Amino acid sequence: MKKSIIALLTILASLQINAKIQLPALFTDNMMLQQKANAPIWGWAEKNANVVIKASWDSKTYKVKADNSGKWKTELQTPSFGGPFTIDVSEGSEKITIKNVLIGEVWLCSGQSNMEMPLKGFPGQPVKNGNEIIVRSNNKNIRLITIPRATVLEPLQDFEGKWEVASPKSTSNFSATAWYFGSLLQEVLDVPVGLIHVSYGGSSMEAWMNQEMLKDFASAKIPTTKEELAKDPNRVPTTLFNGMLSPVIGYGIKGCIWYQGESNYERASEYTALMKKMVSGWRTLWKQGDFPFYFAQIAPFNYASFHPKDYQEKYNSAYLREAQFKASKEIPNSGMAVLMDVGEENNIHPMDKEKGGNRLAFQALAKTYGIEGFEFESPKYKAMEIKDGSVTVSFDDVANGITSYDKEVLGFELAGEDKVFYPAKTVVRRKSVVLTSDKVKKPVAVRYLWKDFAKAELFSAGGLPVSSFRTDEW
Repeated sequence: MKKSIIALLTILASLQINAKIQLPALFTDNMMLQQKANAPIWGWAEKNANVVIKASWDSKTYKVKADNSGKWKTELQTPSFGGPFTIDVSEGSEKITIKNVLIGEVWLCSGQSNMEMPLKGFPGQPVKNGNEIIVRSNNKNIRLITIPRATVLEPLQDFEGKWEVASPKSTSNFSATAWYFGSLLQEVLDVPVGLIHVSYGGSSMEAWMNQEMLKDFASAKIPTTKEELAKDPNRVPTTLFNGMLSPVIGYGIKGCIWYQGESNYERASEYTALMKKMVSGWRTLWKQGDFPFYFAQIAPFNYASFHPKDYQEKYNSAYLREAQFKASKEIPNSGMAVLMDVGEENNIHPMDKEKGGNRLAFQALAKTYGIEGFEFESPKYKAMEIKDGSVTVSFDDVANGITSYDKEVLGFELAGEDKVFYPAKTVVRRKSVVLTSDKVKKPVAVRYLWKDFAKAELFSAGGLPVSSFRTDEW
């Protein structure tokens, strides 16, 4: 039996090698192409071969010549959303037909475990309402593809996988965050949506960057041998860029959503610069300009549990959340979804993935698609006014005010020139808070939920939580 399987695999490999034309896994039945775009398509053929592509949505014929290595690439002009269509790719008498193709909005979904976590949950770690969502997930207008885990030294050109139509069977193992994001977009925009899922649990940001992006970061050691990948390969610089991102670079997308940071919390001081470099690097490689990049701020969690004997103040995840906030201000065409209200003290994988996915969709719907009339930004610290021992803190993005839902707010702290913080008494007004403390007669600095784990206390009237923040740089 074993010999027959080996023989079959050998025959299949031989057929693949001898095939005149081949397409990567991104171009399979059920695929989604970005609407109203010059959508790239590529593959392999015999060297210098003439390849012809025809799409059923128009009468155009695209001709392209393979290079000396057999690689070819061209672009298809896509119309407004619709389908299903077919795409014929031929060389001489050999032809591949891609069936059930839709045209709509395509989004890249990347990051670490909180992006990777499927709707069915991880073993012993459920996704809230995940089973009910899976049961109701039949939707021919949502298409999904997941790039499998791979950590390698050199960039790959392809992977094993295929596009799937959304159904309980396919969504069960698909990213919950990406699903909530994509399904809300599909519902509101009423157009087909394609989701390309590229994530790896526990991965560092540096693993998603190539050597060029990391050249200014002395702490990033680029691997040159397989032995250097033996331990935590998902945290070794460049390995996931090579193994997982590289095969999809250049595929036509509308934008990207990102949920990562948990594996960089110990190095928050570098995170803003790393993120800026990664996003600009990806955009350069995609050659689509500054495409939208929306990301989730990591949720509060007891990261101190990872350092029972050597904990340092810099490991407080509030510093990483601050770095992410700074990145959202410095990266053009970006936005951040605040998740202060979903964190679990002893579980780094919050079971409420709906809020994160929906809030990322809010960013896209408002900023990318121009839909108005709803809140999409969490309130942000604006300024503080000190008078007679009290501090009035005002916020931006509070068109309809802020609220604590009639609960006492305990997360604010005040400090004087001695830099010692004490709990503040908080009075919530419509668009500001007033802070006082008997122990701080002359306040000079404010902090809100500046802790590793904390629960959101202050929200916009639309239910979006205020992020942890500080006014000092101590």
